[in-house]
Amino acid sequence: MTPGTLLLVYAAVAIIALVLLIARYKLNPFITLTIVSLGLALVAGMPAKDIVASYEGGVGKTLGHIALIVALGTMLGKMMAESGGAEQIARTLIARFGEKNVHWAMVCIAFLVGLPIFFEVGFVLLVPIAFNVARRTGTSMLLVGLPMVAGLSVVHGLVPPHPAAMIAVGEYHADVGRTIFYALLVGIPTAIIAGPLFAKFIAPRITLPAVNPLEAQFIQQDEARVLPGFGITLLTILLPVILMLLGGWADVLATPGSHLNNLFRFIGNSVVALLVATLVSFYTLGLARGFSRETILKFTQECLAPTAGITLLVGAGGGLNRILVDSGVAKEIVGLSAVFHLSPLMLGWILAALMRVATGSATVAMSTAAGIVAPIALASGYPHPELLVIATGAGSLILSHVNDGGFWLIKEYFNMTVAQTFKTWTVLETIISVVALGLVSLIAAVI
Repeated sequence: MTPGTLLLVYAAVAIIALVLLIARYKLNPFITLTIVSLGLALVAGMPAKDIVASYEGGVGKTLGHIALIVALGTMLGKMMAESGGAEQIARTLIARFGEKNVHWAMVCIAFLVGLPIFFEVGFVLLVPIAFNVARRTGTSMLLVGLPMVAGLSVVHGLVPPHPAAMIAVGEYHADVGRTIFYALLVGIPTAIIAGPLFAKFIAPRITLPAVNPLEAQFIQQDEARVLPGFGITLLTILLPVILMLLGGWADVLATPGSHLNNLFRFIGNSVVALLVATLVSFYTLGLARGFSRETILKFTQECLAPTAGITLLVGAGGGLNRILVDSGVAKEIVGLSAVFHLSPLMLGWILAALMRVATGSATVAMSTAAGIVAPIALASGYPHPELLVIATGAGSLILSHVNDGGFWLIKEYFNMTVAQTFKTWTVLETIISVVALGLVSLIAAVI
C-alpha cells in the first residue's frame, strides 16, 4: 500500500474502533474520542511532540465558539422554561397546527429562525420549545426534534447568508439573489422530506429512554400558573436572530468602517447577540414575571451542570477533526477525487462530501471544496454558478458522524445511544445531501 492509502485505512479503523468502543463496550465517549484521536495521530506518523498540541488546538477552537453558545443558549432556554415562555409557544403552535401536525410546525419555525444564524445557535434556541411540544402532545422527542434540526441544517448548509455559502458564492462568482432563490427552491422540499416525512417514518422505530436528564431543564410542570404573552416570548427568542440580521446587513445599513457599522457587526456576532438576548430575558421572562434576582441567579447556575458533558464531547469531536486534517487524512480523501472525470456540479458535491466525512465540519467542507472546484468551473465556463454553490453545500452535509460536534449535540440533547444517533441524525443529514443534489441536478437539466 502507498502511504496515502495506509492513512485512509488507519482513519477508517479509527472511526470503526470509536463507534465500537462507545456503542458496544460502553466506554466514556470523551475518553474514547481522546484516546482514538491520539492513537490515530501516532500510527499516521505525526511527530510525537506535535500530537497533543494538535488535539488541544482542535478542542480549543471548537470550544471557543460552542461552549459560549451552549452556555448562553441554555440560560436563555432555562428562562423560557421557568417563566412558561416555552410552554406558551408550544401551546400556540399546537393550537395553530393541531397536535397531529406539530412536526410541520417545528420544521417551519426552524427554517425561519435558522436563516440568519448558525445551526448550533438555532438548536439551543429552539430545543426548549421542542421539549415542551413533545411533552404536551405526548409524542416522541424525535417526531418533534428531527424536523427542527432538518430545517436548521438545510438553511445552514444551503442558504446564504451563512458564512460557508457566502464563501462559495464568492469563489464561484455566483449572484447572491439567484443563489438564495434556488436554495429556497431546493431547500424547502428537502427540509420536508428529511424532516417531517422522515421523522414520521423513523420515530416509531426508535425507543428513547423514559427519562431525559436534560428535559427537566427546559420544562416547567406547573399547569395553573399564568404564562407570559406569546408576543413578548417570541420577541425574546427572536432577538438574537434580529441582532444577527443587523450584523449581516451592516454594510447596507451603515457606511463600512463607520462607528455605526462596527456597532452592528459587534452586536451581530452570535455570542454577543445571545448574550444580549439572555440579559433581556432576565427582565422579560424573569423580573417582569415576579422572579427575584436570587432566583434568576439560581436558574442560570443550575442549568449549566447538565451541559458540561455535551460541551466536552463537542470539543473532543473538534480535536479528532484537527487530527484528521493535520495527519494528512483529509488531503488524501480529497485526492481520491482526482481519478474521476466529473462535471463541476458533481465534483463540488463529492469533494464537499469527502471533506465532510474527513473533518466533520460542514463549513470547512463547503469552503474547501469550493476553493478547489471554482478554478475548474470558471475555466470550463460552467453556466450555473448558483447551482454549484447549492450542490457543494449539499455535499457538505452528508454522513455526520463521530467527528462532528453536531452529532454529539443531537445525541446528548435527544438522549440517544450512538447507534440511534446514526439511525436518525446521520441518516437525516444524508437524506438532505442526496435529495438536494437530486433537485439541483434536475434544475440544472431544465435550465
